[in-house]
Amino acid sequence: MARLKDRQKAIALRLEGKSYSEIKNIIGVTKGTLSYWLKDYPLSEERIRELRDLNPRRIERYRETRRRNKEKILNRTYRNEKRLIFPLSKRDLFIAGLFLYWGEGGKTKEAELILSNTNPAMIKFFVSWSEKCLGVDREKLKIKLHLYKDMDIKKEFDFWSRELKINKSQFVKPYIKNSNKSNITYKNGFG
Repeated sequence: MARLKDRQKAIALRLEGKSYSEIKNIIGVTKGTLSYWLKDYPLSEERIRELRDLNPRRIERYRETRRRNKEKILNRTYRNEKRLIFPLSKRDLFIAGLFLYWGEGGKTKEAELILSNTNPAMIKFFVSWSEKCLGVDREKLKIKLHLYKDMDIKKEFDFWSRELKINKSQFVKPYIKNSNKSNITYKNGFG
């Protein structure tokens, strides 16, 4: 008896111009069952065109919903993991800095502590690590920027001075590279 009511409801919805997906969501039966029940109730060509036209909008709404949900999950995971690992102990901080230096640090000059990276967060961490773990005085740091000839050098100095909270007098003469399209894979000011 319940099946008969579902079939009658499916037919009524189909006559209203609903798609199989819409009817399936309302009644809760498989598309195969709907196909059997509704084989004698096709949609008009006009309604089929309307449903097709709705499809790109539905896809875009679906993509946006998925993106927002993914972002929520990532943010929640980040917050949970952050609570587990922070605050870092001095030992953890020291090890993190060693790994950063191992991957990005200069190892050719014995008396210098060098880090080459364009990510402001990495450079800030390195400066903080140098102070907290190695006892380096921030005011004694010297910063050398590697820039391209067509970059605004003053803006670069302003940016890095502000980001690192380091006086401009601590910046040494920058290395300026001639830029040509063949040797630049990615070039952008400020990191």
